[in-house]
Amino acid sequence: MAEAIAANERVTIADMSPRRHRGLWSNAFRRLARNRLALISMGILLAMIVLAILGNYVDWVQRYEPSAQDYSVRRAGPSAEHWFGTDSLGRDNWSRVLQGTWISLRVGLGVQAVVVVIGVLIGGTAALGGRWLDNLMMRLTDLAYAFPDLLFIILLSATFQGRQGMPIIGDPLFQMILAISFVAWVTIARLVRGQMLALSEQDFVTAARATGLPEWRIVFQHMLPNALGPLIVAIVFGIPLAIFAEAVLGFIGIGMPPPTASLGVLVSNGYDEIRTNIWLIVFPAGTIAIMMLCFTFLGDGLRDALDPRARE
Repeated sequence: MAEAIAANERVTIADMSPRRHRGLWSNAFRRLARNRLALISMGILLAMIVLAILGNYVDWVQRYEPSAQDYSVRRAGPSAEHWFGTDSLGRDNWSRVLQGTWISLRVGLGVQAVVVVIGVLIGGTAALGGRWLDNLMMRLTDLAYAFPDLLFIILLSATFQGRQGMPIIGDPLFQMILAISFVAWVTIARLVRGQMLALSEQDFVTAARATGLPEWRIVFQHMLPNALGPLIVAIVFGIPLAIFAEAVLGFIGIGMPPPTASLGVLVSNGYDEIRTNIWLIVFPAGTIAIMMLCFTFLGDGLRDALDPRARE
């Protein structure tokens, strides 16, 4: 009898004990998994990425060569043969939209990769390099922020192309990534600087300095991991901005050279025939809109999931 009572008491104490503590990332994943809009957006983006990759490397997905012309099916509407119709030269719009989607995704991800490197270096240097270096880095950031974004991107694109369109740096895709990156790094730099300044005053950083750890180890082992949450959210929000910038450059004729089909070029070509063949503008413009919306919804979900003030 006494043993049964003791067992019941142990069960009661175990039930009253606090729940096992979960880490930030496991809690963030659980909160993100409950956000249906973010999960749907993530699924749509993954499907678009897979289609864009397969469409540029697998013939049965691409169906037709994007630059192949067939004058017998000029300006055809959507059909079983040409899912998105054809343009004024008889080129298949489905294959061209897939090619443009792959270009836009590479630009969006490539820009964020360059932006993270520049932003972390400048923002981290400003936060940890002392007052004089902080003022210098922030004035440089303010100078870059003062230029109109689109005008600065156009000037950089024209500079990289050189005279008579001869490239100075890399291929046109790399030029576009660099041009957009030199404008988009400002937000990341300011975010990293603010996070570093806030974290440098935290107790765990002070304790790490008291143990004699080198400053670079404190930055990479303690400060950067704790700044990853806001940084990831900023990166996800930055991807649709880069995609939109690439589309604008293609629309005004400074993007990828023909016959390469970027989404901006497709929208520009479709605009000229909007009264006779509306499908030429609906599909590429709709693809841009879907990508931007999905990245925005995913960014909102990640921002809520990675908020340290959120509770289960």
